[in-house]
Amino acid sequence: MADIGIGNAPCSWGTLEFEGVEQDAISHTRMLDELRDTGYAGTELGDWGFMPTDATSLRSELASRELAMLAAFVPVAFRDRQAHASGVDQAVRTAELIAAVAEMGNQGRPPYIVLADDNGSDPTRTQNAGRITADMSLSADETATFAAGVEEVARAVLAETGLRCVFHHHCAGYVETPDEIARLLDATDDALVGLVFDTGHYAFGSGAETGDEVTAGLRRFADRVWYMHFKDCDASLAARGRAEGWDYFESVGHGVFCELGEGCVDFPAVADWMRDNYDGWLVVEQDVLPGMGDPKESARRNREYLRGIGL
Repeated sequence: MADIGIGNAPCSWGTLEFEGVEQDAISHTRMLDELRDTGYAGTELGDWGFMPTDATSLRSELASRELAMLAAFVPVAFRDRQAHASGVDQAVRTAELIAAVAEMGNQGRPPYIVLADDNGSDPTRTQNAGRITADMSLSADETATFAAGVEEVARAVLAETGLRCVFHHHCAGYVETPDEIARLLDATDDALVGLVFDTGHYAFGSGAETGDEVTAGLRRFADRVWYMHFKDCDASLAARGRAEGWDYFESVGHGVFCELGEGCVDFPAVADWMRDNYDGWLVVEQDVLPGMGDPKESARRNREYLRGIGL
């Protein structure tokens, strides 16, 4: 029987990692209180500085709510070789913090560093998220540079902290489509770099109209899936965005990442796959822009949905 823990993340409260996105006033204390109160057992770190960056203070915040620290997101412009060194510094600093607070509540599972492209920074990728064509992808040389940077950061994180890295395929970044995911995984060491499989980003990035594409993706990349993000995708809104030329942020603002069970992702099938193939945490990530709806009530509905499918 799979041992699956249920967490959530600051992005579900409108705390996103993109520059230029105005943040609302939700504090980390309110976010953690609401996450705990709606039935989740763990959290991700969120943007550096959103939660305390002192290990003693952060440990206290988590322990007082009996929450586990599951992962931290570190975006790096991996296609730029000059960004690799700063990416190492950022990832190691972040890993040192979460490693120092993770012994409580993690069910014996160390947290992950979630690596990603510097999503939303390239105009072409941002404008065409959800409808990427082959000519917009990295060249073979650029893919090699990108993969080398991912491995360099992952190797440093492992050597300095003992934590492992997973890569997050993400719309508006250079690893979005199934084939782009495959190329990156083929170019990286499978003992060093895993995949965080994000159901919503996979659906949006693959142009999925049904849940079949998502479960096919899980089967395709099963050997590299170390961590799971649960997000739904409204296929009709995604199709409208493609037709009307919305950029990534417009799609998010229109609600393309809807609440669990309201979109095209077949979560009962995903849950069945996990029971047979996965032990670890799943993290609900309802990417919203600041001010969209009531995060606490959305988190509550998402948790109730997961209970309804046996998670």
